[in-house]
Amino acid sequence: MTTITFDAPITGPVAPTRPASLLATAGAVAGRTAHRFLRTPQLLVVSTVSGAMFLLIFRYVFGGAIDTGPIPYVDFLVPGYIVTSVLFTGSNAAAGVAEDLEAGFTDRLRSLPVSRAALLTGRVVAEAGLLALGLAITTALGLAVGFRPHGGPVDAVAAFGLCVAFGFAFMWVFALLGLVAGNAQAANGLALMIFPVSFVSSAMVPVDSMPGWLQPIAEHQPVTVMTNAVRSLALGDPALAGVSGSTGHWVVLSLAWTAGIVAVFAPLAVRRYRRT
Repeated sequence: MTTITFDAPITGPVAPTRPASLLATAGAVAGRTAHRFLRTPQLLVVSTVSGAMFLLIFRYVFGGAIDTGPIPYVDFLVPGYIVTSVLFTGSNAAAGVAEDLEAGFTDRLRSLPVSRAALLTGRVVAEAGLLALGLAITTALGLAVGFRPHGGPVDAVAAFGLCVAFGFAFMWVFALLGLVAGNAQAANGLALMIFPVSFVSSAMVPVDSMPGWLQPIAEHQPVTVMTNAVRSLALGDPALAGVSGSTGHWVVLSLAWTAGIVAVFAPLAVRRYRRT
């Protein structure tokens, strides 16, 4: 009778000696989110078609009835529309966070020995990257309907960068809404509450065309500040954008709003993520 011996003992899986780093954790979650989005390209198609539809409506239906002074309405509209598309796209981010929470994926992530802040940061970074792709498509649509930037190439790149940064900030807002909602339908409903902010601003119409009691509200909110900065860069002159002050003033103010939104809503979202 032959006896079989094993030189090495049979062991189970070996636990990692230390948790994954913050960067590795965030990168893994971001990669998973981007991969999932690429496997469902209809999400990009739907958002692109809906964005093009609204842009065409404002450009060719409402444009003839709106007086924007010395510049054509298309040059006034497109920079503001690109800014507000951040809010239109953000509802998808809120629904995605809520879907992960409802399906139990969030619970599986939180069972791992990794940073909770890194998990949520990875999701937000991925959503911001996908948003940048959507903004590029929206910009191309704006050029297709007749918009032409009057500033230089550096100004155009800076305006696009401001929109991406603004989108990153608002992704924290939508992540919090998705965590609070708990399911995709409720998340879409909560995200709709953000839409009035985009219309009560200088994005689609001049602020001075609004009722007197509404103008202070429209002037002192983040979408108007960001729109003024992006429009000043795109048109090359704040006077053409219908605002006073220098382009640098509006850029600095928009960056301050962006940093403030992240400083407020990122800790709130991470705290909710830990407690959900």
